[in-house]
Amino acid sequence: MSETSRASGRHYALLTDLYQLTMLQAYYVEDMQDTAVFDLFVRHLPEQRNYLIAAGLQPALDYITSLAFTPDELDYLDSLGRFRTQFLDYLAGFHFTGDVYAVPEGTVVFADEPLVEVIAPLPQAQLVETFILNQVHFQTLIASKAARVVHAAAGHTVVDFGLRRYHGIDAGMQAARAAWLAGADATSNVLAGKTWNIPVNGTMAHSYILAHDSEANAFARFAELYPDTVLLVDTYDTLAGVRKVVELARELGERFQVSAIRLDSGEIGPLAHEARNILDRAGLERVQLFVSGDLDEHAIAALLAGGAPIDGFGVGTRMGTSADAPFLNCAYKLVEYAGENRMKLSRDKATLPGRKQIFRVRESGLNARDIIARHDERCAGTPLLRPVMQSGNILRDTLPSLAVSRDHCRVERTALPAGVKSLQPGAPYPVELSSGLIAAREGLRRRIQKRGLQASPPILRDAINQDQPD
Repeated sequence: MSETSRASGRHYALLTDLYQLTMLQAYYVEDMQDTAVFDLFVRHLPEQRNYLIAAGLQPALDYITSLAFTPDELDYLDSLGRFRTQFLDYLAGFHFTGDVYAVPEGTVVFADEPLVEVIAPLPQAQLVETFILNQVHFQTLIASKAARVVHAAAGHTVVDFGLRRYHGIDAGMQAARAAWLAGADATSNVLAGKTWNIPVNGTMAHSYILAHDSEANAFARFAELYPDTVLLVDTYDTLAGVRKVVELARELGERFQVSAIRLDSGEIGPLAHEARNILDRAGLERVQLFVSGDLDEHAIAALLAGGAPIDGFGVGTRMGTSADAPFLNCAYKLVEYAGENRMKLSRDKATLPGRKQIFRVRESGLNARDIIARHDERCAGTPLLRPVMQSGNILRDTLPSLAVSRDHCRVERTALPAGVKSLQPGAPYPVELSSGLIAAREGLRRRIQKRGLQASPPILRDAINQDQPD
């Protein structure tokens, strides 16, 4: 069973935009079945980001391999009154037969660099657009945010805590996956833990404390059932709660095994200092401080910069929704069809033509610059795009496990220059276009403009000519 179906148990053939299917019917009627190449890339980084972490590839590939239409789905499409019987018969036998190249999950990427390149008959490459964008966009977004949180935590524990506030079931699952990939240590999401073998972690809720007659009784009963546990101390009065933990330790003596207390509200920095002093004076130096509550990378960095004696962070809503940058300007565009390069010339949305490769150049152990090139060029550096699917079959030998991708992400982040890793906007990481790609782009631009002039009315030709450089 695929990763995607394990996580949701749903069938996805109709999880697409209507225009994908209407275009497919037009391609079918026009017999446009030649090979197409589509690139998935991010047009530009959000203002708050210096880099991105590629993620979401595995669920996208699982979808591609399982893409097929059931009789019930075809009956529904028939009921819309938009599709011919012959086309629905064509869909009944639809399956993906193409190739896919991609950067490995966990790879650091930048604007205009193809994260995924799909090479397949035009209808096939077209239909997978919506789902691939959905998965790769969201997980790349969350992995990139989580990488910043992990960086800010500077080696302290980070636990994904946000399932209840993420945007739906699939987002809750994929956010946990992306955060783990980017370096988070655990998740509170039990299904994500089972699905992807992510460590699960959790503490207790305020409702447990409130359901008991006293905070002290709640602590005692919970610690009796779960000796090695984390006690939530801020339901009523945070420091009074810490003192009750000290009292419990005195009562239990050697049987006291509580590993940490959690602070979830108030002025976390000062409270952490005072809580640490109370615990240490009682000889409970081994009891750690775990904090949560509206945290993000900036809040974590500020707490640690202020010397707060915190051992771990539960990070939820702001990480799993990427609250400060909730979307990427992500696109999936046709760059080649029937052996000919294609490109958009739209203002602010122009694309780069043809199949590509990305080369990463390292200097003194750090990433120094990237080169986006034609796929048949050889440039300095290490190529990043790798084959992950051939003739509709996933190349399992070239597709690492999530745990391996997580290690790869750690290495990738370590290799970034300090200014790029910074939480603050810095000088852009250098991304160059190869001479071959520039020549292909400019040559195609001239041909497109020439064809446009030949097909334009005289008045429009005059207007276009006035805009041309000397």
